[in-house]
Amino acid sequence: MATADARTSADVSIRRRDVVVAAVTALVSIGLLLSLPAIDAADPDGSSLGVPPLGTGAGSGGWWLLLVVLLVQSAALLPVRRLPGSVLVATAALAVVPAAVAGALYGMSALPVGVAVVLLVLTIPPLRRWPALVAAAALVATGVTVNMLVAFGAPLAAAVGQGLLQAVGVVALPLLAALVVRSRREVGAARRDEQRALVGEREAMVDATLARERAEMARELHDIAAHHLSGIALMAGVVDRQIDTDPEQAHAGVRQVRDQSSAVLDDLRRLVGLLRDESAAAERSVETFATLPELVARTPGDVRFSVLRPLGSDDDGPFGAGIGPLAQLAAYRTVQEALANAAMHAPGTACSVQVDDRSAEQVTVAVHNDPPSATPVARSSAGGFGLLGMRERAELVGATVSVGPAADGGWDVRLVLPREGSSR
Repeated sequence: MATADARTSADVSIRRRDVVVAAVTALVSIGLLLSLPAIDAADPDGSSLGVPPLGTGAGSGGWWLLLVVLLVQSAALLPVRRLPGSVLVATAALAVVPAAVAGALYGMSALPVGVAVVLLVLTIPPLRRWPALVAAAALVATGVTVNMLVAFGAPLAAAVGQGLLQAVGVVALPLLAALVVRSRREVGAARRDEQRALVGEREAMVDATLARERAEMARELHDIAAHHLSGIALMAGVVDRQIDTDPEQAHAGVRQVRDQSSAVLDDLRRLVGLLRDESAAAERSVETFATLPELVARTPGDVRFSVLRPLGSDDDGPFGAGIGPLAQLAAYRTVQEALANAAMHAPGTACSVQVDDRSAEQVTVAVHNDPPSATPVARSSAGGFGLLGMRERAELVGATVSVGPAADGGWDVRLVLPREGSSR
């Protein structure tokens, strides 16, 4: 409904502009017709064009006929947007009517023709109406030729030459001017379209960035929750078995559950804080290779951490040189997810986390858990999104990840990270 109202309002505005153009054309034409005799009589050189006084004309009734023709020509401009070619030919044909009787005033009839040419070019591409332009030029040349032969007694050759020259002035010059205006208008429209396209592209990029951020936050939430909650579930199952047989160990397990609960709340609070305050992102401590020992230490159960270093390197020094921070974060999350899966699917088994830093081209992070010795205390309903998150993180940093059963019946997760500047 709103679209229809807007279209109706636009149509009304166009019709009003057409009426204004026709009215202004009529006023200017009649104004020139009324003032031209006085201007011709006031010529100081005395070289009068022979413009007749008001109300008279060459022969009889030429002045009044020209007045009527100018009014009809102006009125014919009203439907120019619907019938631009027909309006142009009609105004040019009307101009021929007073050619033999208007005398020196005949030139006034060219003004509505020039206006019709401009409106035609601004309404539609001129190449689609070139027959109308040629016909209008021919009619103008015919009218001027007749006027020169009858009113001024000019030779035929001179009259034809004057008619062709007038056709160029009345049709060709307004055509060129209108083409310039139309080209500037089209350039402006193209620039506006380009700006809209750029805005749309930026919006699409923002949407894609937001989608990636949402996926990243979903992975972060999954990694945090899966790691801590699987440990809590494991320890709760152990406490359930020990609460009657070994109360002291059960109390220790409850304390571990409390610590794990506090840790998950802290991690979730930190993540929510990042979402609320962008300035906190700069202060966030990014998980790297250096934080892997801390992750292993927080994981309940028998989990061992080791680093294989090149010969001659410091056993206590940093490792993983040439691996960027984003790749190290991916490795950290992969280890975290692998330990969470081991606690969920193989509770109570020994796990090992090993970082192989001996190759000059890559760093390999391997997580292995022994075969399960008890029924899992919790089952996942996540549908394998943890493994999907591992693969997505690996693809993001150009790494490769492999997951599958080990030869001893356990489970292996292996992440290979290429060093920066190495050829793969």
